[in-house]
Amino acid sequence: MWLGVSIFFLASLFEWDVSVFWKGFMRIFLQLYIMMSLLFSSSVLADKMLGLPPLLVPDDNPQTAGKIALGRLLFNDKRFSANDLVSCSSCHHADKAFTDGLPVAIGINGQAGVRNVPTIINAAFYQAQFLDGRASTLEEQALGPFVNPIEHGLISHQVIVDVIRNDPEYLKLFNKVFNVTINAITIDYVVKAIASFERTLISGNSAFDRYLFGRDQSAISVSAARGFRIFRRKGNCANCHEISWDNALFTDNRFYNIGVGFKRLTPVLEELIAGKNPEDMALTDAQRSELGRFKVTKTLADLGKFKTPTLRNIALTAPYMHDGSLKTLEAVIEHYDKGSDNNRFIDAKIFPLNLMKQEKADLLAFMQTLTSMPVK
Repeated sequence: MWLGVSIFFLASLFEWDVSVFWKGFMRIFLQLYIMMSLLFSSSVLADKMLGLPPLLVPDDNPQTAGKIALGRLLFNDKRFSANDLVSCSSCHHADKAFTDGLPVAIGINGQAGVRNVPTIINAAFYQAQFLDGRASTLEEQALGPFVNPIEHGLISHQVIVDVIRNDPEYLKLFNKVFNVTINAITIDYVVKAIASFERTLISGNSAFDRYLFGRDQSAISVSAARGFRIFRRKGNCANCHEISWDNALFTDNRFYNIGVGFKRLTPVLEELIAGKNPEDMALTDAQRSELGRFKVTKTLADLGKFKTPTLRNIALTAPYMHDGSLKTLEAVIEHYDKGSDNNRFIDAKIFPLNLMKQEKADLLAFMQTLTSMPVK
């Protein structure tokens, strides 16, 4: 109001035509508004961190361009396996959001694992690594697969160190990045480089991020917006796949028994409850996998619990669940809608949702908005 009065006063004072002056002013104002809107939209679209929290980097492993490039080479080196055919990228494909599209991992000599390959995109933000949380850092996580008899199949990490010490190019790079000579190279430097590379695999700025954090109401469909409301309310999804006021990792970094695969433990459940050590039991590989978080903590209440996975890029990472048993997002929605299979260890957050057909479609539409630009 005061702006209009001021313009009218100036126009009267200098004997301007008020209507002409006002039209000119509004034309300039609209042009400035459009320019600022475009500038804001461009900056939002260019911000790959939109929707993500600040990235914390360990003090003992700062990011450098050289270390990241070295980590990428190590991540893709197939010589770090017993048959020279398996690398980290064998299970983590960039075109599948760094998963492999299979129910369970396939390792050395075509051996099948027992768990689905989780995406490593945004793993830099997680408080625990692996589906059972047995590693606390990316550096610690990188150690595991190399000496897993099904994955890389190495007898020790020394094999990797020996490969590097006999490669002139690696020797140059390790000296440049870490300032170490041949005899000082250890597996610790290897996993530090790999972890540094993995910390660049960051993916925000999805359509949902632009909708919620970029305040662009046109970024997602009406159906997806309804799905977002279901996600937070009736669907009970956000209780575990958390969304904060300024970021959304879509995980609470906690562990839950949601009923998937737990029936595999039925034949041995009473023995476990009675306190028998699973290491002394003749469990199958599948049953041993279903122990979940319990295998790490030895706390009975953690039996069958697995880490809440992120939902970012979820449309690209089928099949789903820790055992890869659900092929589609529609199947996942049906699983939660039914409330899962009853067992005495299932989490209280798992109960029948009674979703309508349209609500399920809206929830699916919402999850499809969580896909970001490809990460390489």
